[in-house]
Amino acid sequence: MAGRGYVTREIRRHQGDAVALEIDQVAEEVPVALVYNGISHAVMMATPLDLEPFAAGFSLTEGIVDGVHEIYDVEVEPGCDGIEVRLEVSQRAFMALKQRRRTLAGRTGCGVCGIESLALLDLVPEPLAGIQPVSPDAAAIRRAAADLRARQHLMAATGGVHAAAWCGPDGQLRAVFEDVGRHNALDKLIGHLARAREAFGEGFVFLSSRASYELVRKAARMQIPMLATISAPTSLAIRIAEQAGVRLLSFCRQDGFVEYTSPGTVIASEPPVAAG
Repeated sequence: MAGRGYVTREIRRHQGDAVALEIDQVAEEVPVALVYNGISHAVMMATPLDLEPFAAGFSLTEGIVDGVHEIYDVEVEPGCDGIEVRLEVSQRAFMALKQRRRTLAGRTGCGVCGIESLALLDLVPEPLAGIQPVSPDAAAIRRAAADLRARQHLMAATGGVHAAAWCGPDGQLRAVFEDVGRHNALDKLIGHLARAREAFGEGFVFLSSRASYELVRKAARMQIPMLATISAPTSLAIRIAEQAGVRLLSFCRQDGFVEYTSPGTVIASEPPVAAG
């Protein structure tokens, strides 16, 4: 979908005792309804860019389709109050979706909105099957961390979006997608890679955000062997990465990173400290 991903607003900038009238650029956040074979399944709050790969990535990472071959068509239809993305999927995928259909009301940064019970979270995917984790050295992480900011064009314009990048083992950025939601950015990236028939086992994902559980779950579902993030992980993200065999690196900077999981290594959890 064409567009800039931001709107312009007149603002009053206060600095000290001075007030200046300026034009600011603000990241767009709109409701995006994902409609499968005529039935609305999810409404996500997203930046209205790259919605075709977003729809493909969401369908894959949420297990709605087994592969892009089950997505026959994608149409983006803007409306007054939001955008509909209409997908035509295989009969098998549609019947399976109807069996577990639920209403998702997505919000920025939330990966469980609208899920009716914790049992439906499907937290831990199957362990990586025959995929050897890539082992980029510090130079690869340094390269990815150094190059990502220059590829975050919407972030440069607005200061308010996340990025998901696909990197080769040497840290070279091969694709970057942005969105107000970090999980949306990752879905856009995954959808793009799947449509391009990229091999998920031959690189790693670098994210300009913290490592939350839904990001690790999405990566593990797609058999992506490594996830690197700029900010901290959560305890549940570490647990899922460990159980799924995903290598998880966080606090990735040009001068180093912290490794939270290594395949084959069990990370012990500290017992909770009693209050008082």
